[in-house]
Formats: sequence, structure tokens, C-alpha cells
Amino acid sequence: MFLTLSLIAVSCGNDEGSPGAAATAIPVPGETATVDLAQGGGTLQGVLERGVLLCGSRDDLPGFALLNEDGEYEGFDIDMCRAVAAAVLGDAGKVEIIPVTSAERFTALASGQFDVMNRNSTWTATRDGAEGAGFPFIYYFDGQGMMVPASSGFTALEDLADANICVSTGTTTELNLTAVFAARGIPFNPVTFEGFDTLVPAYEQGQCEAMTSDTSVLGVFKSEIEGKGGPEQHIMAELFSKEPLGPVVRDGDTEWAQVVNWAVMSTVQAWEFGLDSTNIGSYDGADPNILNFLGRDGFDPGLGLPTDFAVNVVEQVGNYEEIYSRHPQLGTLAGSVNDLWANGGLMYVPPYR
Repeated sequence: MFLTLSLIAVSCGNDEGSPGAAATAIPVPGETATVDLAQGGGTLQGVLERGVLLCGSRDDLPGFALLNEDGEYEGFDIDMCRAVAAAVLGDAGKVEIIPVTSAERFTALASGQFDVMNRNSTWTATRDGAEGAGFPFIYYFDGQGMMVPASSGFTALEDLADANICVSTGTTTELNLTAVFAARGIPFNPVTFEGFDTLVPAYEQGQCEAMTSDTSVLGVFKSEIEGKGGPEQHIMAELFSKEPLGPVVRDGDTEWAQVVNWAVMSTVQAWEFGLDSTNIGSYDGADPNILNFLGRDGFDPGLGLPTDFAVNVVEQVGNYEEIYSRHPQLGTLAGSVNDLWANGGLMYVPPYR
């Protein structure tokens, strides 16, 4: 009797705001109906029923996520959205990109406005905990830096005492800037912007003596400013943060987290196996690990994905090296921290067996 009453009490408790009972509404493109998904699971089924992956990203960062002149989204983060669509739906084109601001992105994710977020978002303890977000895999390692006009002669953070510094609001970039300058006793004036479409022009117009962001981002805009005849830019040598970036999902749905995880990791594993978009479909070797990876001979690890999902991902989107090299704004892959572990980098995935 005690056990029965206890179970009844737990059941009633879950009806009143328990994490296991919370529901999230996912919008269906072109329809007014929504798919109610329990926080404890259901995103995969929702995507399959909808037939379209909703991916939160941005539209103003060349190399990562940009809405180009043809009205199409392109970039490294966008390709990783396409990789998930290819893995789950068999078609990399079945994805809708939903642009979201830095300040609103985690609220939008939690409220179910999209299924996964690829928006150069840093994995932090607070986001993992208080924000209710999950970070399945780090697909880009970065660090925060500072850029100034070369003519300024500034080479160290201490040179920026009392300077105006352009920074994106609602980001770890803003938090890191405040923390580092406070720790060193360097006074400064933050000038905040929602996106780079307003931040970079303000910096170019001299509203700030410096701008701060991830070094990959600074490299992109350094090339753009100098490429159109602007003044030479200097990126300071010091990195003052760690910025592990990757896809973000809602907490509580482990099935969907593992789907996103392995969809993205398949691009790295294919690279390690020497498989790319030109040869993965025609592999005729006998390596049992590769045969497992390709879903041959009935191998199914139970991830909730088609057994040949990796073939769809790599044929349609590419392996990690192909995706990275497609966007030269990201810089050189070889010898960087984003190189394969066998080459001295940090790209390392669990065995597919």
C-alpha cells in the first residue's frame, strides 16, 4: 500500500511543473498546427513527422552563417545543420534556417522554435545548467581575441585603458571582456551591438578603438575590411578565453542529443577513414570498422538513425575537412587545433562499433 501511494504521489507531482512533464511546441513551416513534444523525448519523431529540420542560426557571419546575395544561407554552421537533416531525413535540403539573435537564442531553443541550434555558441557551465541546453559535440575550437587598427600601435590589452570596445551583447564574449579587464584593473567602455551587421560598421567608422570576438570571427572581418581597401588591422596575439563551439539541443531528450551527436561526428569519422563525398558511396574494401560505419551487413548501433546515415551525410554535405575547406574565412585547417587528432589536432570521436 505504501509503494502504491508513493507512486501515485510521484505521478501527481509530475503533473505540476516537473521537468518530465513540460511540453514544448514546435512550429510546422507553413501550418498553424504544432507538434507537442515532451521534454523527456520526442524531438526525433517530431522532425520525422514534419519532414523538415528546424535549425536556429544567424545570418550575418561570413564563414559560419550568412544569408548571401542570392537569399541562401551558407557557412560552416549551416552545413552542420544540413548534415543533421541528411542523417535524419536522408536529404540535406530538408532544413529550414531560423535566424535568432545572441540575446534570444537560448530562450528560443528552450521554447521549441527550432530543433537544434548551430550558431557559434560556446559551451559553458551556466548554459549547460541554468539555460537547460545540451552540447553534444564540440565541432570548432576557438578563443577570444582583440582587433585594433594597425595604425593605433596597440599590441596588448593594457593599451586599451579607457578605450571604447565594440562587443556583441548577450554573449560569452561580453562576459569575458568584462571579467578579464576587471581582473587586470583596466578601465574600458563597452559599446554593445546585437549583431555584426551593426557592430562592424560602427568599428570601421571609429566609434570604437577596438572590437572583440572569437579569433575566427576577427580573422573574417580583418580580411573583409582590408579587402575593400580599408586600413590594415591587427589581431592581438593574446587569447583570453576558451570557446568550444558546437550544436546545441534542449536538455532532457537524450535520443535527439545522440542523433545530433553522431550526425555531426560522422563528418569527422569519415575524414579519419579517408572517406569523402566522392568515394564513400563506392567503398569496396573489407575493413570491418568502415563497413559498420557505412551500415553494411546489417550493422545497426541503435541510434535511431538509418543504418546508412553516414553515407547520406558525407555524400550530400562532405566530411569535416571538406566542409571546413569550403569556407576559407575559417582559415587554415592543417596544423590547427581543429585538425584531426592523428595530425596533432583536437578532432577525436568515439569508435563507431
